Amino acid sequence: MRRILLGIILAALVGGLGAGWVAAKHHPAQEKVTIVGSTALQPLAEAVAARYRQGQSTTNITVQGGGSGTGLSQVQAGAVNIGSADIFASQQDGIDAHKLRDHIVAVSGIAPIVNPKLGVKNLTMTQLRRIFTGQITNWRQVGGPDLPITVINRANGSGTRLAFEQTVLTKGDHAVQAQEQDSNGTVKEIVTNTPGAISYISFAYLNKTVQPLKINGVAPTASNVTTNRWPLWSYEHLYTQRQPSRATQQFIKYMQSGKVQNGLVKEANYVSIHEMKVTKSATGQVSERK
Repeated sequence: MRRILLGIILAALVGGLGAGWVAAKHHPAQEKVTIVGSTALQPLAEAVAARYRQGQSTTNITVQGGGSGTGLSQVQAGAVNIGSADIFASQQDGIDAHKLRDHIVAVSGIAPIVNPKLGVKNLTMTQLRRIFTGQITNWRQVGGPDLPITVINRANGSGTRLAFEQTVLTKGDHAVQAQEQDSNGTVKEIVTNTPGAISYISFAYLNKTVQPLKINGVAPTASNVTTNRWPLWSYEHLYTQRQPSRATQQFIKYMQSGKVQNGLVKEANYVSIHEMKVTKSATGQVSERK
């Protein structure tokens, strides 16, 4: 009887191991890809990750903000698979760009925004520059109501701020001392609730709660970005180490595909990398795309 019981137990153990092996074969362990960085890219990265997971159940993708500087420092340290940024790695202090690999996945337009009740819908580039350097302090000076201007800036390390200042400010200019915020979403909320506020956010965050401003009569549209007629824009980069994991490479390839660029990228109010007619260097030099 004892031998029979031992045989039954042994058979059960072997059967269990076999079933576990079959289950593992049909349900392999998930590979994890963690993306940290740009809040300008975060909405698109989250949308693409959600779509990607529908067809790639073996890959678990986590998307977090924190800002471009955070993303670059963490991917350089090997703490995450991907550091997302709307600046070139060479523009960030403390980052060795040669140790990282750049993958451009979208273009993000940037728009100055004000409270919709303000009544101002257009500024010249000179007026915009003078507001953000503190030389214009009341909306009355640009044809608006007699109301003090409240500048809301992005924090140092923000790729959106660097792209904005690279285009709007001139050599020797210093941004006015102002409240600083880390994310597009927080900036939009403050402008929505502050009558005299002005700031800037990525196109992806625009909605009816804020009024995007024209610059020199030119509207902030994707079409105008592709030709640089609207000069406020930046590339959205996914930075990896020189030898990224297979799962990381596959996700980035998917994000750069025509299917995503012509679908989710446009739906989320970004600009497809395939439609850009110009290129921009890390120093802000714009040239015709060849």
